[in-house]
Amino acid sequence: MKKKILIAPLNWGLGHATRCIPIIKALEENGFEPIIASDGVALALLKKEFPDLICIELPAYNIQYAEKGKNFKWKLVLQIPKMMLAVKKEKSKINKIIENYKIDGIISDNRLGIYSSKVPSVFITHQLNVLSGKTSWLTTKLHSRYISKFDACWVPDVAGAENLSGKLGHTKKLMNSITYIGPLSRIEKKSLPIKYDIMVLLSGPEPQRTLLERKLTKELENSSKEILFVKGIVEPQQQIEKINSITYYNFMNSEQLAEAFNESEFVICRSGYTTVMDLAKLEKKAFFIPTPGQYEQEYLAKKFKSEIIAPCCKQEKFKISKLEKIDFYKGFKDYSVDQNWNELFRLFQSK
Repeated sequence: MKKKILIAPLNWGLGHATRCIPIIKALEENGFEPIIASDGVALALLKKEFPDLICIELPAYNIQYAEKGKNFKWKLVLQIPKMMLAVKKEKSKINKIIENYKIDGIISDNRLGIYSSKVPSVFITHQLNVLSGKTSWLTTKLHSRYISKFDACWVPDVAGAENLSGKLGHTKKLMNSITYIGPLSRIEKKSLPIKYDIMVLLSGPEPQRTLLERKLTKELENSSKEILFVKGIVEPQQQIEKINSITYYNFMNSEQLAEAFNESEFVICRSGYTTVMDLAKLEKKAFFIPTPGQYEQEYLAKKFKSEIIAPCCKQEKFKISKLEKIDFYKGFKDYSVDQNWNELFRLFQSK
C-alpha cells in the first residue's frame, strides 16, 4: 500500500498552492499517494492541476487586505481572532482527516494548525523572520512557536549568502529542524521564440488584486506592444479576450503558464516569493509592484532593486514609462538544486 501524505497549502493568493505542485509530483514519483487539503482559489487551482487526487476542504482563514497600504498591518491585526479561530478549527479537523483517510504524513505550507503528533508533520515556509515593522520581533517569535510544533521545517531556498529570500528565510540562530530544500517552481525553462513583449501576472487576495488590475489595464491599454495579461482569477471556465494589443486570460494552468513565461520578454508582477522563484528558474527580467503595506513583498522588491536584479515602484506610482528601467537591470539567475526527494521523504517512513 502506498503511504498517504496530506499536503495542505494556505489559501493566501495562489503562491502557496503553486509551489506545492512540484512537491505533489515528487510524492507521486517516489511512490506516495498525495491527498490535497486547502480552501478557496488555492483548492480550486490544485483540483484543476490534479483532477484524479482526493481533495479535502479545510476551514478558510478569509483574510482580506486593506485598500490602503498604510492600513494593511492594522487590518490584519483586527483579523487575528478570525485567523486563530480558523487555526483552531484546523487542529480539531486534522485528527479526523488522519483517521478517515489513513494519513501517514503531513506537509503544511503555512497552515499553522495542520500538524499532528500521530504522524510526521512538515512545515514549509520562506519566512523564518516575519516582517511587520516595529513588531517583527513579536510576529517572528509567534511564528517560530508554531514551527516548533512540527517535526521538520523546509525552507524553499538555498542556505548560502547568495539566495532569494534574504533575511526572510535566513536567521542568525538556526533551528535544528530546518532544511533548505532549494527554490520550488512548477515551471521549466525552454528555448521558445518570444511572442509577448510584456507578460502581466496578477495574484493575491482582494481588493488589492483588482486595484492593480485596474491600474495596469489603464496604463497599458494604449500600448503598441504585444501584451499577455493573466488576471489570476480561478474560475470554472477559462476566459480569453483580445482587446487591441492585450490578450487577457482569467487564469492559466501550469502548462500554459510555463509556455507563456518562456514566450515573454519580461514580466510585470507582485514581488511574492513564489513568483520570485519562478522568475529565477527561468532567469527572467521583471518589474515588481509589491502589494501595498505587505512588508514581505516590499522587502523583496527593495532587495532585488538594490542588487540590480529588478526595478520596482509603489502601486499608486506606476506609469508605463517606468518599464524603460528594466534594460538597466541584469535579471534573475537560477538557484535550482538537484533535490533528493527520496531523502527528504524518508521522514514519512520513520513512524
